[in-house]
Amino acid sequence: MKINRLSKFSIIEAPSILGLKPSGVELLPYALRNAGFHQQLNADYEGYVTPPAFNSQRDPQTQVLNLAEIETYSRLLAEVVESVVQSNRFPIVLGGDCSILIGNMLTLRRLGHYGLFFIDGHADFYQPSAAAEIAEASSMDLAIVTGYGPEHLTNIDGLKPLVCEEDVILFGDRDAEIAQHEGSQDVRIISQIAAHDLASIRQIGVKKAASTLLEQLLSKSLNGFWIHLDVDVLNDDIMPAVDYRMPDGLSFAQLTDVLQVLIASPKAIGIDITIFNPKLDSDGSIAQALTQALVAGLTPVSESYS
Repeated sequence: MKINRLSKFSIIEAPSILGLKPSGVELLPYALRNAGFHQQLNADYEGYVTPPAFNSQRDPQTQVLNLAEIETYSRLLAEVVESVVQSNRFPIVLGGDCSILIGNMLTLRRLGHYGLFFIDGHADFYQPSAAAEIAEASSMDLAIVTGYGPEHLTNIDGLKPLVCEEDVILFGDRDAEIAQHEGSQDVRIISQIAAHDLASIRQIGVKKAASTLLEQLLSKSLNGFWIHLDVDVLNDDIMPAVDYRMPDGLSFAQLTDVLQVLIASPKAIGIDITIFNPKLDSDGSIAQALTQALVAGLTPVSESYS
């Protein structure tokens, strides 16, 4: 499919907390709307994809919370995202938690051969056995979409994996010590995902690293790539409105730089934005700063591509 970089943005609200908890991340779409995100992008509004109710029930075999509901929601979301992509518009999917990635990648797996540029402060490569106390799919989303995890989620419609691990860039994670302590499998040891943590991208320079890694991803025979953005990739000093905080992270300007590099590619097919918790942003100032960075990152050029 050919994508025009000036294709109309189309916003899909997907405020699922099925992979996390009802902590406030479900308010992300409303906070960004109130901060002017939709208006500044002059985006179409595709609609609100209603998630099933959070029920706090663990799947008896995998212990994952809301497993059946996440599978159902992933299918619902995939249908909406597919309609946007097929109409040559650029979907911006506003979460919610990171488990919405499953539905987005299900869409692209149905449509062809796509990659994933995964921007996140966490590697999100847990297995249920390591996350037994919380059993949150939002800590496993990268593992799930690359085929590591419960079959109900990794193999929807028999399409496992939803994205090939060698077609994934992990960018900016900084939780390796925490994940190791908690017993997470190591994404760098057991997978072929190209994982580049915060320290390594800083050595190169954040913008240069994004450009180099995108070039690496596009050297493959891909129809395009999806962008996943978890806002906890940002520095905790400027983005404390997340549920699992860690020191350090990217600046707003660096996030803008990275998005500008990615969005300038004609192969960029869509993006999801997750984990911002407006309940932890009492005066709305963080939402305003985040909106400014996102809008600047998503609209860097005036030229079109084919």
